[in-house]
Amino acid sequence: MNYKKESPDSKTNTSPSEQAAMSSLEGYQGLYSGCRDKPTITSDSSDVHELTKQPLQGLKLASHVVLDSAQQRGRLKCSKCGGSRMFFCYTCCSLVGVGMQEIPVIKLPVKIDIIKHPNETDGKSTAVHAKILASNDVTMYTYPCIPEYEKDKVVLVFPGPGAVSVQDMIQCLRDRSKNRSEDPFDEPCVKRLKTEGQTSTDVASDQLKTPDEANTSDSKVYPLQRVVFIDSTWNQTNKISTDERLQGLLQVELKLRKTCFWRTQKGKPDTYLATIEAIYYFLKDFHQHCLLQEYTGEYDNLLFFYSYLHSLVNKAKTLKGKC
Repeated sequence: MNYKKESPDSKTNTSPSEQAAMSSLEGYQGLYSGCRDKPTITSDSSDVHELTKQPLQGLKLASHVVLDSAQQRGRLKCSKCGGSRMFFCYTCCSLVGVGMQEIPVIKLPVKIDIIKHPNETDGKSTAVHAKILASNDVTMYTYPCIPEYEKDKVVLVFPGPGAVSVQDMIQCLRDRSKNRSEDPFDEPCVKRLKTEGQTSTDVASDQLKTPDEANTSDSKVYPLQRVVFIDSTWNQTNKISTDERLQGLLQVELKLRKTCFWRTQKGKPDTYLATIEAIYYFLKDFHQHCLLQEYTGEYDNLLFFYSYLHSLVNKAKTLKGKC
């Protein structure tokens, strides 16, 4: 995908600091053209409400002071690969010029896998934001490297004829799990209940929990263990989504939301989301409809980098009379 870079003459109406900002963002010009969820029309009136809301408004974000300072210093070399980077290295998934203690660290309620298309340029992907901000809960793979998934414990966030809503996702997984447990040729139920690193003693202990102990976040979302996202331009998703290792996974479709990406794909609606947006909105719906808890900004900081880059670009465009 081609993105027009500003010529030196076109920057004469901006201040030196804004010129530096735009220069530092050149590597991010295509950053948000990654995996975008195909929009579908639903009858849920809440979709209309979501579409009328102003994006990135009212978020509970950590202070951006550290990013302001890093932006003023300019690009630095990544200590691992030597690449010239701003804020973080999208190749190494590591911070550059910013310390881990200076950015928010987010604990997610479910593990997330991101399958990246091999032709998707690292610098154009927002998936790295999730990996850096929630490193303990996010794993990235480059296709064709895909793990073998248990079909009744993992969902794929991707639209399709059989896709279900986040609200219906858990019950659909439970129905699948029940059908498998009734299959005489299927593996024993206790064996299938084991998670990675869990012993038979752990399983027995789980089964002996009192009703109060069982009424936890884990029990509310059982048997879900992992959520898979595809990081790719829409035209490249077919190769990954049709891979046999993802076939049979329950597909989940997000409600309509507007993207905040400042350079939308030509001919595509503004309801095509960047990868980090898709992850954020999934978790927000998951928190409300699956954990059954009021959402109070628990995952807003997943947009920590995204919102800052968004504001930088919009500010520079405003000073240049482009909006």
